[in-house]
Amino acid sequence: MKILKTALLMLLPFFLFSCISSKDVRYMQPNESLVINEEGLVPYNIPVYRITKNDILTLNIVTTPQGDAAQFYSALNASPPNGAQAGIAGSASMNISNQASGQGGNTTIYFNGLKVDSNGDVNIFGIGYIKAEGRTVEEMTKEIQDKVNENFVAGKSEARLNIDGITYYILGDVETIGVGGEKKAHKNTLTITEALAINGGLNRTVDRTNVVIHRKLPEGIKRAKIDLTREDVMNSPYYWVQNGDEIFLNTRSKNLNGFGKDPIQTLTTGVSLVTTALTIYLIFTKL
Repeated sequence: MKILKTALLMLLPFFLFSCISSKDVRYMQPNESLVINEEGLVPYNIPVYRITKNDILTLNIVTTPQGDAAQFYSALNASPPNGAQAGIAGSASMNISNQASGQGGNTTIYFNGLKVDSNGDVNIFGIGYIKAEGRTVEEMTKEIQDKVNENFVAGKSEARLNIDGITYYILGDVETIGVGGEKKAHKNTLTITEALAINGGLNRTVDRTNVVIHRKLPEGIKRAKIDLTREDVMNSPYYWVQNGDEIFLNTRSKNLNGFGKDPIQTLTTGVSLVTTALTIYLIFTKL
């Protein structure tokens, strides 16, 4: 009986310190720090993406059927795709292929896109070098459109410059292997909760209070930490995923020791440790 009481006392700390509460796993819990406007809405705090060195852009020039955009491109991209409508017969178009299995990025865009060089410029055939680093896609598009208008009748052509969607990377432990990897969203905006939901969400081993984001900026890489259990995370610019973001999912320290994933695992691990300890104790007391 004394041994049983000792065993129960040994198990008690495991349940007190290793179990995960609902507050540990619930997303965006009410918080007094949340900033809302006079209409009770959470203001958007979407950072503007600025192009950095080594980015790769896609560019299409859409013209009327009588237009000729070939002078702006190499022969590789000058021909319209098969079955193109007459209204875009003058368009220099790139077909976007799926990325190869196990490889990052898009091979078609890598070989045929506009690469931002070490000087922060892109070289557009027929136009020349244009500054890219530190500028937005909209700013570059306007300059390219102005260059195109010098060669075409105004209103008869359109420059379409894009990045290949929002590419981001999720890195976690072995428990999040289905969530991790290179991800791509062809959307204008993407929140971190949307990004995680697209990839199946987080399991209970992930520390939601300590999600680290590395963001690529023209000046360098900025590191930030966000807490997904607080609703005021919606006020953070890091709530919005940007192209090139690296999202690090940290494991709870208690899970590294085999506790806290779920009550059954906690009980099983605790009982195993106590049983082992009691067995060793009984062996030595009989010697």
